[in-house]
Amino acid sequence: MKSIVGRKIGMTQIFDEKGVMIPVTVVEAGPVVVTQIKTKETDGYEAVQVGFGEVKEKRVNKPMRGHFAKSGVALKKYVRELKAEDGIENYSLAQEIKADIFEVGEKIDVTGISKGKGFQGTIKRHGQSRGPETHGSHYHRGPGSMGGASDPSKVRKGKKLPGHMGNVRVTIQNLEVARVDAEKNLLLIKGAVPGPKKGLVVIRTAVKGQ
Repeated sequence: MKSIVGRKIGMTQIFDEKGVMIPVTVVEAGPVVVTQIKTKETDGYEAVQVGFGEVKEKRVNKPMRGHFAKSGVALKKYVRELKAEDGIENYSLAQEIKADIFEVGEKIDVTGISKGKGFQGTIKRHGQSRGPETHGSHYHRGPGSMGGASDPSKVRKGKKLPGHMGNVRVTIQNLEVARVDAEKNLLLIKGAVPGPKKGLVVIRTAVKGQ
């Protein structure tokens, strides 16, 4: 399973050889550098830790500076762990991973933090219908019935109510790589991916197959 860390740049559109317009999300995918290889003997599980993005030295605390120095890697802004299902023996410290590990037409899963919407009502948060606008109705955007009266004498778990919306970890599965620009480390992904512009995303081979 291949994976890489990237930054969402924004959306645009491209055209295929038949002239059909394809909406795509542009992601700056890497390059990432391997900063640590975790093994079952030392950590209890196998994974590869990678660093992404340039950062000033004053922005990195002393423990992380030592961590990067130990692996022989320049300071990085973000550190993320990736599953090494193809085996950690395929990785080495300070190894660079670029966007060209993916190919056009390949199916991928993209994980990111969705846009935060703040506190929202049930119409926006859950897509519920509103109440009547006229004929004396005084109930327009309320959450609806809270449930039974004396039985069960409580609001049931899972009742869709107003609350915090967005700013959660979201994975969109089975997206398709539309184009790869190895020189600029760009991946053009068909459709939308989670998060705002400049948001961090993790791209990996689709877990549900091609």
